[in-house]
Amino acid sequence: MISTIELDNKVLRKGLCTGCGACQGLCPYWGSVKGRTVLYFACDREEGRCLQVCPRMPTDLGALMEQSFPGETIVPDLGPYRALYLTRAADPAIRAGSQHGGTATALMELALRAGMIDGAVLTRSRGGLEPEGFLAATPEEVRACRGSSFQIPPSLAVLNRALEEGKCRSIGVVGTPCKTLAVYKMKAQPQGENSRHPERIGLVLGLFCGWGLDWEGTEALVRRHAAPENVSHMDIPPSKYHCLTLDSDGQRQEVNLDEVTPLVRESCRLCTDMTAEFSDLSVGGARSADGWEVDQGWNQLLVRTARGEELVELARKTGALEFKEVPAGNLDKLRRASLGKKRTGVRNLAEKSGSPDDLGYLNPSAAALRRLLET
Repeated sequence: MISTIELDNKVLRKGLCTGCGACQGLCPYWGSVKGRTVLYFACDREEGRCLQVCPRMPTDLGALMEQSFPGETIVPDLGPYRALYLTRAADPAIRAGSQHGGTATALMELALRAGMIDGAVLTRSRGGLEPEGFLAATPEEVRACRGSSFQIPPSLAVLNRALEEGKCRSIGVVGTPCKTLAVYKMKAQPQGENSRHPERIGLVLGLFCGWGLDWEGTEALVRRHAAPENVSHMDIPPSKYHCLTLDSDGQRQEVNLDEVTPLVRESCRLCTDMTAEFSDLSVGGARSADGWEVDQGWNQLLVRTARGEELVELARKTGALEFKEVPAGNLDKLRRASLGKKRTGVRNLAEKSGSPDDLGYLNPSAAALRRLLET
């Protein structure tokens, strides 16, 4: 089977494509239009790279996890785990333009300054709209990318080009769970004559993710409530608020979530990873008894690897991050939320296939996942 045709049939046509860009940037047959992956022409390769790294092609996630992380650190419902912190950027200027506490921006800036990486693949957007992948080479360029977008750009295409062109000795990547999984599939590829040099991927920072939104639908939604060119920030508070917020012209608009959820991408409903388990560090919004007014200025930070631990300790030593005590029970709450995402994804995959025994791209790992959810 020709690789591009197989990927088109098994991923794009089945609504599984996440738009991560892992198939783009090197191969001229794949592209992206408004967040949608497009196959321009079929190639003649039977085992193309696009099949190998796509996060929605069948993957033995258990085997990849064991290959990528020390077994003693792996928690079945949360992935590799070493520590959990509540953190925020110490620099108020970073926090001012960030989605929450600015932890991801502060860490990537620090990694560049410390020489752990010399480039970072990030997402750059305009107040959360029209996002694009971007290779940042300076702390100032990293800072210009702070903030988040619910539209998903093919930012891994930028990573592919950077690896191919040898622009960086060590590249950091920030991405949602589907993107970090694709990156770890790249890292697992053998380093032969035709290697794309995955050993140059020096740091992977994952973002907690519930779902992404249809690109054009999001633009239409924003236009109904604000002038898109004036939007400076978008966010979704905890579920009890049941809204999406839009900051525009110094005013905050609240959009009922019932207007937003129909725009959730089908592929996101089929995802089972909330915390970006394949990463060195994972960052999400904080949750505590202090309430949203306080929590929206802080992050939860999961440390998964020795590399991630090294960067966090450097952030503590240099004062790049501020830390506060993690409330009792927060780790258990995070594990329950992670399991909830897995249950929803498994249920939706079974409904899509029409069989509880057919979980699509999870099939190689389906039995282990079912056992986890039954406990």
